[in-house]
Amino acid sequence: MSEQRAQIVGLETTTVATPDGATLAVRLLPQADPAAPVVLILPAMAIKAKYYLPLVTALHAAGLTAAVLDLRAQGDSLPALGEGPGFGYRELIEVDLPAVADALRERFPQAPLHLFGHSLGGQLALLFAAAEPDRVASITTIGTGSVYWWSFELRRRLEVLARGLSVGAVTRLRGRWTGGGGIGPMTAGVMIDWARHLRTGNYRPSGSARDYDRLLREFTLPVLLVSLDGDPLGPESTVRFLSKRMGAAQQHRWHIDRTSGFTHIGHASWVKDSELVAPAVAAWVVEGRPPGSAG
Repeated sequence: MSEQRAQIVGLETTTVATPDGATLAVRLLPQADPAAPVVLILPAMAIKAKYYLPLVTALHAAGLTAAVLDLRAQGDSLPALGEGPGFGYRELIEVDLPAVADALRERFPQAPLHLFGHSLGGQLALLFAAAEPDRVASITTIGTGSVYWWSFELRRRLEVLARGLSVGAVTRLRGRWTGGGGIGPMTAGVMIDWARHLRTGNYRPSGSARDYDRLLREFTLPVLLVSLDGDPLGPESTVRFLSKRMGAAQQHRWHIDRTSGFTHIGHASWVKDSELVAPAVAAWVVEGRPPGSAG
């Protein structure tokens, strides 16, 4: 990992090289204690790592080493979108995350690694942890549900299915997804994998030999699933559906609504209330105490 100083005091900008030639940007705010738990934040689709810096600083203030990854072709990771070879879920899960996990383990050999995934980042966190559970101590997701059309509320199912079919068709026709409908620009491989999951409910990344549906059913790690009231992209029904896919995991749920003290409860705007998210996540990571439980 190469390092340089950034604007936030103590924040490091690092890079991780993957075996297939990508360069992934990671921002890292370490604790003085080398054994402090490491929380790696995985962003939503088309959201840059810089957006999560309030969460990074809040997690650090809560006693954790915090890191956030620019997903492949997002933010400062290279090659930029459209400039390199195509990729899909398989590269994100089976190439990129192992490389970043290895780099963090090399830097913090005494520290457990905890994953915090937002939306798509939550899907990637769960699938990686299910496939390689020895690398991960726990997973927290926020705004992450199944994108399977049947997991949505009855009144929205046909709308979601039609949208997924359209995204898949347009992506295959154009060879890329240029953005629209609340979904940012993305490589064709990711969107084709996403659309396949939306249609079938199964995680079958192109080119992967892994049975991710079986792995999700069988893995036993602690998982905290956070849902956001009124979230149109990851409504509570889709989080419940995803939860049922992980029958053996040690699951806890946290539903954030107006009674939770938050003033920002949107699919992405929750980051503005990072000072409320971070202590709850720290208690979960360090003590295994989920939000809402007795102290």
